[in-house]
Amino acid sequence: MSKRNSQSAKTAARERLRAERERQAKRAKIKRQVIVACSVVGVLAAAGGISYAVVQGNKPGHWEAAQDDKLVKPAHTTGENGTTVVIGKSSAKKTLEMYEDPRCPICAQFEQAVGPTVDKGIEDGTYKVQFIGATFIDKSTQGEGSKNALSAMGAALNVSTDAFLQYKAALYSAKYHPEETEDKFKDDSYLIEVADTVDALKDNKRFQTAVENGTYDKWALLMSEKFDDSGVQGTPTLKMDGKTLTGSDGKNAPMTVADYEAAISKALAA
Repeated sequence: MSKRNSQSAKTAARERLRAERERQAKRAKIKRQVIVACSVVGVLAAAGGISYAVVQGNKPGHWEAAQDDKLVKPAHTTGENGTTVVIGKSSAKKTLEMYEDPRCPICAQFEQAVGPTVDKGIEDGTYKVQFIGATFIDKSTQGEGSKNALSAMGAALNVSTDAFLQYKAALYSAKYHPEETEDKFKDDSYLIEVADTVDALKDNKRFQTAVENGTYDKWALLMSEKFDDSGVQGTPTLKMDGKTLTGSDGKNAPMTVADYEAAISKALAA
C-alpha cells in the first residue's frame, strides 16, 4: 500500500471516529434533556398533587360549610332562628321541655316506653311540649347522623306538627333506631325510608327534596347550639318550670309510664 493510500485511510478512519463520537455525544445530550424534562414533569405533578391534596384538606366539610348557609326555618316554629318548637294546644297552661339527641339509645328507650303517654298528654291539652334537639353524640363518635336526622325532623315539622311527632317516634322505634355506634342516620336514603312509615311523609316529594338538599341543615346546627347553651348535660332530659323531672331513682329521666305519670302529675300540681 502506498503512503498516500495509507494516510488517506487513516484520515478517513479518524473522520469516521469523530463522526461517531459526535453522534454519541448528541444522543447523550438528548437523553439528558429527556431525563431532566421527565424529572421536572414529575416534580410538577407531585407538587400539583400535594397542592390539590392541601386544597382539598383545607376545604370545609359539609357541616362546617352549612354554618354559612342561608337559614331556612321550618313552619310551626318561633323565635329568632326558628329554634323554638312548641307543640300542643294554646289552652295548655304548662310546657314540658324535652331534650333529646336523635342517636341517643336511652332516648329511644324512653320514646318506645313512654312516648305514647307523652303524646296523649299533648293531645288532651294537659300540657304543651317544647322540643330541644341535641347532636352531641356526633361529636363523641365523629359522626353526623344526629345532625342529619335533626335536619330531617325539621323537614317533617315543616309538613305538620303531627308529622314531626310521628316521624320522631319512627326514628326512635325499635325497628329503625340504630346502635349508638352505627351512624345510619347520616344516610338521607335511610331517613326517607323511615319517613315512608309516616302517612304524611310517605312519598312526599317536598319532604324528600328538603332532606336530600339539606334545606334545614343550618337550622339543625342552630337548634344544637340551643341545646349546648341550655346547660343540660345529657339526654333524655325533661323539665317543667325549670325543674328536672326524674324517675323513682330521683336522678334520671322517668323511663316507665308509672314513673312518668307520677313525675308529670307532681310537676303539673306545683
